[in-house]
Amino acid sequence: MGLDDKAKAAAKDLEGKAQEASGKMTGNKEAQLKGKAKQVEADARKTGENVKDGIKDAVD
Repeated sequence: MGLDDKAKAAAKDLEGKAQEASGKMTGNKEAQLKGKAKQVEADARKTGENVKDGIKDAVD
């Protein structure tokens, strides 16, 4: 996983966690769900990049 991709995934994860926490504090269910969705997206990006890295390592 490239450093840039790792940083983007980490930023998306933090953004999602912050949005979810804000939604919990204000009772905003929509914000909570959007925050969770961003975290899931970040996890998917991480997984995809890890698969790419695994394939690259296997080929090398």
